[in-house]
Amino acid sequence: MTFMRPFFVLMFALATLGCGPEPGGSNNASPVKATATPTPANTLPTYTYEVVNAFPHDPQAFTQRLYFLNGFLYESTGQYEQSTFRKVDIKTGRVVEQRKLGDDFFGEGLTFFGNKFYQLTWREGTAFIYNADMTPAGEKRYLGEGWGLTHDDKNLIISDGTHVIRFVDPETFKTVRAIVVNREDGRPLINLNELEYINGEIWANIWHSEEPQILGRPNHIARIDPANGKLLG
Repeated sequence: MTFMRPFFVLMFALATLGCGPEPGGSNNASPVKATATPTPANTLPTYTYEVVNAFPHDPQAFTQRLYFLNGFLYESTGQYEQSTFRKVDIKTGRVVEQRKLGDDFFGEGLTFFGNKFYQLTWREGTAFIYNADMTPAGEKRYLGEGWGLTHDDKNLIISDGTHVIRFVDPETFKTVRAIVVNREDGRPLINLNELEYINGEIWANIWHSEEPQILGRPNHIARIDPANGKLLG
């Protein structure tokens, strides 16, 4: 018997923003100039959230990314020798279908763009590509670590655990441009992890945001202007 832990659905208390769906060979990251805009101290709004529903979920899954599409959750799980790309029945938590990554790969960010799924790996520099039916559709190489993954209407958007977010061509995986994100005091906001693209903004989970050297505030998500990296909240 597989024991399930609840998967919580959160609704952020924002008057003007909603958590809607995202808009619809070997490669080296191209050298680009990252842009940054300082954020005046003590001017950022802070929001809260409420739990609106809870669903069962595999307690053994080291979840890296969830993507809701056509009534199912598509999930990237991590850990070496355990990483998967899976399709999950949201109501029961049952894994309907899955593909296991090789033992030497640690699954990370996942997104659906151009009728294909893209799945990053942590330190392996490999992105796995799948068709909409989860059949393999190729691989791409990239430099650096892979953490969070989302997209706008043109490019994939990747975080690597630093304060830099890269916009990447989905065909070549070359970096088109990059932005840097700083704290209110001007220091780099590092550990940018899972990403979402919501109503023209990038929302980034800040891993271990409670650490003083990172943000000093627990359980925080950053709202980021994709044009210049400025913090919006």
